[in-house]
Amino acid sequence: MASEATTESSKDRRLTRKQKKELGRQMWSGSPGLDVVHRDAAGIDIGSREHYVAVGPDRASQPVRVFECFTTDLHRLAEWLKECRIKTVVMQSTGVYWIPVYDVLEQHGFDVWLVNARDTRNLPGRKSDVQESQRLLKLHTYGLLRKSFRPTPEIRALRTCWRERAEYVDQGRRSMVGLIGGYHRSKHSPANSGIHRYPG
Repeated sequence: MASEATTESSKDRRLTRKQKKELGRQMWSGSPGLDVVHRDAAGIDIGSREHYVAVGPDRASQPVRVFECFTTDLHRLAEWLKECRIKTVVMQSTGVYWIPVYDVLEQHGFDVWLVNARDTRNLPGRKSDVQESQRLLKLHTYGLLRKSFRPTPEIRALRTCWRERAEYVDQGRRSMVGLIGGYHRSKHSPANSGIHRYPG
């Protein structure tokens, strides 16, 4: 029963091609008729070599900029967003490339929204990296995205220590098994059993 209800609800959330087209036309129109939820927002399209960052056209003369993935570039990205008076940033969880961007922006005090790419797959748009960052900005501005859970920095640090401890315990266990096995093999070897074998 529960699985059937879940399937039905997921079907209800799925947009038809006509609904996608209509929602896309409405979003990209001058007055979409939607309530603005996040006014000071930015959208980032995460890549393996560079990130496309989009802000509103009223925030910068060049509303879409490209930044490389080095740490200095990420701090420049954060400073530019501050100059644009941005308070909240949205990005997709693409591989592991989003993690440094998320951490740097979080350090600079931004409200960072991490969204699952599967949640945006059913929404209209997406033709290029530039348009993808603008699309994320639009969706976030009108509150059409769902924020993924990520633990606080303190919990993430604790989880890292716990994983390292588990690895050290596992390494110690395997070392002890190897030592015990070596001891038993040497104990029952012919050299220690009192049996001497002579050639011929």
